[in-house]
Amino acid sequence: MIRLPDPDTGGTRGYQPRSTPSDAVSAHHGDGSGAGLPLNSRTVLAAAHVVADPLADTSPDGPAALDWDATLAFRRHLWAHGLGVAEAMDTAQRGMGLDWAGAAELIRRSAAEAEAVGGLLACGVGTDQLGLIGQRPAGAPEQALAAITAAYEEQLTLTEDTGAQAIVMASRALAAVARGPEDYESVYGTLLRQASRPVILHWLGPMFDPALEGYWGSSDLDEATDTFLRIIAAHPERVDGVKVSLLDADRETALRRRLPGTVRCYTGDDFHYPQLIEGDETGHSDALLGVFDPLAPLAAHAVRLLDSGDGAAFRAALDPTVPLARHLFQQPTRYYKTGVVLLAWLAGYQQHFTMVGGLQSARSLPHLARAYQLADSLGLFPDPDRAEQRMKQLLTVHGVAQ
Repeated sequence: MIRLPDPDTGGTRGYQPRSTPSDAVSAHHGDGSGAGLPLNSRTVLAAAHVVADPLADTSPDGPAALDWDATLAFRRHLWAHGLGVAEAMDTAQRGMGLDWAGAAELIRRSAAEAEAVGGLLACGVGTDQLGLIGQRPAGAPEQALAAITAAYEEQLTLTEDTGAQAIVMASRALAAVARGPEDYESVYGTLLRQASRPVILHWLGPMFDPALEGYWGSSDLDEATDTFLRIIAAHPERVDGVKVSLLDADRETALRRRLPGTVRCYTGDDFHYPQLIEGDETGHSDALLGVFDPLAPLAAHAVRLLDSGDGAAFRAALDPTVPLARHLFQQPTRYYKTGVVLLAWLAGYQQHFTMVGGLQSARSLPHLARAYQLADSLGLFPDPDRAEQRMKQLLTVHGVAQ
């Protein structure tokens, strides 16, 4: 029995954890030494978090110090389930504690690890060497746009040189500088012409990063969609797919139906992913999701059911995970990383609950306790007793006696 905070009463309540993990968690695919059996019906990438070095003498605004062994071990965990890894994305606290120097080293190390184990890897390409807060680059608009393009080019070159696929992320700097759709078309057109292999374009909504409001040159999402599609239509051979993180299933489905036939839609919708991945008579979404970091064993199991042609079993396996996803990604959505790292610690994939930039403090204790309960009810923890003991330690430190 564990005592959890009860926000409804201001007190605590008892909760009896599970004694065994779910069958999907118990039936692990692979031993972590290589990539597991590939998923066939969908391409599935999990955006992976980073593990901070808890012994480093750092400050919240200083360069991130990572535990490289634990960070790379977690990627092997994802690959062992047959998932791909989306590296150096916002789940890795890109722009929220991890700067470009740290991200570049992360990309290099993950690429070497992916080659060693045969894992699928795609990496985030952005402009954060210009500043993490979305500062406007100095100079006239033309000079600022040139600096943004050069920053993108530097990151694209590094990523492609490692052998990883590039995910062209939304740029805070571009959002601050662009005068309208034509500036986005110019910058992205230049990048796509230079890409040596098809890239993934990432549309990250302002709920994930408020600095990206009005991306593609308009706060009107219909107008923004039209600009996005024009960029893709001008270079369809250079675009493998688009990752859409707007938390709007109808809008994603409508966009998916307008894409060229060779361009995938990777859902980034952490609220509606089961229905979007299953799809409809006109098509489906593949996946590039932060929520598949904690859900890796359950997500892989569900997609294997879809591989077998059993859509009903896929939904029966994945639909119950949505309440946990919606909880982790509740507003302010950008702090979902805190719950993701909590669950990795409780599951035993890392030995502490310390985050880059001190972000372990970004969610309340009741929020974290609810995340624990929802994950436990899914059987997500390989060792429920260990998860219970670790959660009790966290609660005790915060004044909830056990």
